[in-house]
This record gives sequence, C-alpha cells and structure tokens, in this order.
Amino acid sequence: MKLIDKMTAATAGIWAEYNKHPFVKGIEEGTLDKEKFKYYIMQDYLYLIEYAKVFGIGIAKSKSVKTSKLFASYVHLLTDGEMDIHRGYMGKFDVTEEELAQTPRALDNLSYTSYMLRVAYEESEVEILAAILSCAYSYEVIAHTIIKNRPNSVCHDFYGDWIKGYASEAYHAKNVELIETLEMLTEHYTEEQKQHIIDIYIACSRYELAFWDLAWHMRK
Repeated sequence: MKLIDKMTAATAGIWAEYNKHPFVKGIEEGTLDKEKFKYYIMQDYLYLIEYAKVFGIGIAKSKSVKTSKLFASYVHLLTDGEMDIHRGYMGKFDVTEEELAQTPRALDNLSYTSYMLRVAYEESEVEILAAILSCAYSYEVIAHTIIKNRPNSVCHDFYGDWIKGYASEAYHAKNVELIETLEMLTEHYTEEQKQHIIDIYIACSRYELAFWDLAWHMRK
C-alpha cells in the first residue's frame, strides 16, 4: 500500500466532515452568508502568507534540486496564483490593504500555521511535505465533491470561481507532484517513520476542519 493510501485511510473520518460542514455546504449550495465568506477569505489570506513560508523553508531543506524546484514553484503558485483568487474576492468586498493589515489571525489560524512552521523548522523536507499536503490536497477533494454533489455549482456567480479554481487540472497536477515526491522520498522509510508522517497529516487534517469551524463561527 502506498503511503498516501495509508494517510487517506487514517484521515477518512476527518475528511468526510469537510463536505458536511455548513460552511462548505453553503458554498456548494450558493447560500453561504457572504460576511462569513469575507471573514474566511481574509483569514485564509493571512494563512497563506504563513503557508508560503513553510514552502520557503522546504527550499532550504531540500536535498535535491528537483525537490527544491517543487517547493519554489509552490511559493510562486501561492503568491501569484491562489492568493490572486483571494485578492479578487477581497476586491469584491472592498477590503483595503489597511483593513487586512489590521486583521489579527484567529487563534485556530495562528495555532495551525505555528504547528506547520514548527514542523518545517525542526524536521526534514519529507515532514514538510506531509504538513502542507493536507491543505493542498483537501481543497481539491472538497471542490470535486461539491461538483459531484451539485454539478451546476461552478456556474454560481459568486462562489463558482472558488470551486473551479480548486477543481482545475492545473491545481490537480501540482497535487500529483507533491504526492509523487512524498512517495519517492519515503520509499525506504521504516513503518515507524511512515507513522510519524501519517501523524503529522492527521494533525493538519484536524486543523483544516477547525479552520472551517472558525470561518463558520467567525471566531477570533
């Protein structure tokens, strides 16, 4: 069994909750309160700033040029791709740079990013991949599940772009690259080492669910 299959099995219960969550269901049905989505977009933008730093540390810790390039490509994808989607939505909400700068990270947001940064600083490129994969891959799965449940959701005049972005072939291709790199780097890992990778993945998956909660309740 591939490591990603073990990781998927270990987090199946957590991930099943994502698309049942009222915030995600609201996006799927097009009924989510836009003030909640505004809060989410602002918090997720602040999250992505720290998330990009995790990839940056991955560049420094990479043992091969290939892995270094992978981490570097994600920094570019985040700063010039995914964050552009967020900037677009913040434009719709008329969120100013000043407002964003004055917005504190919610406690769950701070805890999640602090955990990933600790993993990045203390451990290797492999553990970094495990920490970042939960976020990157889960968004693809969430988007495709939304489309499966409600195919016309991509046509929604407000939430459609969010869904299409994470369901795109380009986004999928980057996740495949992350997973294939993780499999390659852990090929000769012991079961104990692999379990450590799974434990990190589980922790980040739990943080992902907490992030949907903070967005729904607009927790500070």
